[in-house]
Amino acid sequence: MSDEVTKDPAIGLYFSVTIDGVVLGSFSTCEGLSVEVQTEDREEGGENGFVYKLPVRMKYSNIKFTRPIGPDSQSIVEWFAKLAPGIKRTTAHIAALTPEGNPLVTWTLQGVIPVKWQGPSFSAESPKVATETLEIAHHGFEVKQGSAW
Repeated sequence: MSDEVTKDPAIGLYFSVTIDGVVLGSFSTCEGLSVEVQTEDREEGGENGFVYKLPVRMKYSNIKFTRPIGPDSQSIVEWFAKLAPGIKRTTAHIAALTPEGNPLVTWTLQGVIPVKWQGPSFSAESPKVATETLEIAHHGFEVKQGSAW
């Protein structure tokens, strides 16, 4: 975890990501951590008041992490390089950290695979911060409260 992130007064919460034991560093945003129960409609003859909603399966959304390009960017490149011989599902940990670095909540994801990495778009006409995005897919998660509670 880099000191620049933990000492930045503009950041109130950030996310540390570890996949297959490889620390990918801290991210400023984490989007898509959700689960949905997919249902199937069943209509019963003679029952006109409602339609039965039967649970079919759980569907987990892909998760996208974004951060400014920095020293931790190399960790993603190295992790992707290790995947070149073949992608295998693994475990990931996402920890929501306070500015002091204390874990607020930790999610353990099962069956993780990388979906996409996107580097920065550079333009002399735009003074935006150069960011990178990592997207992963998974088969489910468990939640644990951290020591910051």
